[in-house]
Amino acid sequence: MLVAVIGGLVLYLLFKYFFYEDDTLLDLDSFHANALFAVAKRLEKLYHGSKVYVGIQIPDPDSASRRNIDLVLVTDHEAVVISVKNVSGFVSCDNDGNWVCTGKHHKTEQIPNPVAETKKLVSILEEYLEQRGVALPDGFLSFKVICPNPNFRAIRSDSFPPEVITYDQWTQLKPGQKNLASGWIKSVLHGGKDKMQESFCEKLNSVLSTAPISDRLELKGNRYVLGEFLEFKGKQEDLQALRTIKRSKVSRLSVQKISMLGFAHSTVQVLYTLRDYRAEGSSQREEVTVRSSTLVLFQPQNSDKPCKYKLSSVVSLLLSA
Repeated sequence: MLVAVIGGLVLYLLFKYFFYEDDTLLDLDSFHANALFAVAKRLEKLYHGSKVYVGIQIPDPDSASRRNIDLVLVTDHEAVVISVKNVSGFVSCDNDGNWVCTGKHHKTEQIPNPVAETKKLVSILEEYLEQRGVALPDGFLSFKVICPNPNFRAIRSDSFPPEVITYDQWTQLKPGQKNLASGWIKSVLHGGKDKMQESFCEKLNSVLSTAPISDRLELKGNRYVLGEFLEFKGKQEDLQALRTIKRSKVSRLSVQKISMLGFAHSTVQVLYTLRDYRAEGSSQREEVTVRSSTLVLFQPQNSDKPCKYKLSSVVSLLLSA
């Protein structure tokens, strides 16, 4: 019996070493980011021709720092700043707009007024767009708070402001639907899309597509982590091979498996795209082969400490400029 227990422990440690000697088991870091991409994907399906920008980092003059915006939805008629609250449990809204969430084991959490926080982001984004030459029509930019978690249970849903899209309302949205009872899409610009409107939308999308964003780490299993890439950790020869991959030089990298040793990949091929600051022209791609055990050190948003991920668990890494 003791031999079987020891044997099982050894197998577990070997499995953990080859596959999970990093923080990929800690889903808390990817929990919020996964929700953002799921909401963004559904919004683009709901509103044909729309574009959703994820994880924009807008400079805030008042705090002299960057403020994170979960999503910005742009349609032909409106732009919407969206905060995603992926909370679960029984949720109530008090008189001050704060949320009280009661989850498993009756654990209670208070979330400071999400509507007020999101409303602040609207003015910050408006100022940023004006600085970059995009003057928005009055009422063009609005905001919403979306609760996409199926375990979200609103206590007295009528106590939530109309800017909040509860899970039940979220599931009721249909493709092509112009508005919800809360006024989801207001259609500020009426009628067909004329040349002036088309030019304005192109300029708005151009500015948002080049706005500062969070670094984006994609992991196996369709998981994402938003935050900041710090560095690689590993053998000296691997770090030497990866020395070119810096934020100033590389915009994106992807990881492919090329050789195996037993059950684990011994080496991986890293394909990276050199950053091209020219308006036109194709970006150059290069590649390097390193050990699969090489680690990516990444600082997730809203986390006090950086996490490490094996390259064997990484699909891609998008680096902001």
